Amino acid sequence: MEIKLGCKVKDKITGFQGIAIGRTVWLNGCVRVGVQAPRVEKDGKIAEAIWLDEDQLQVIDPVSILKQKSPSGGPMPNPSRRVDPH
Repeated sequence: MEIKLGCKVKDKITGFQGIAIGRTVWLNGCVRVGVQAPRVEKDGKIAEAIWLDEDQLQVIDPVSILKQKSPSGGPMPNPSRRVDPH
């Protein structure tokens, strides 16, 4: 099952929980998901994301934290070019 970005997930092995922030697909077929813990370290820094195999994650909350109503970017008109005067 493909993990959707922005969903809350849990590592089945360690119990680590966080938000899925990235997904990579490697040439050999390995799929890894970056999981960011929703916590701040004692020194005030944000904890680093960890990368886990997609198969060992389970979705805890399928509702994405992303509140994007319309996609950014997308189809654009082809750029036009002025006719060369020479």
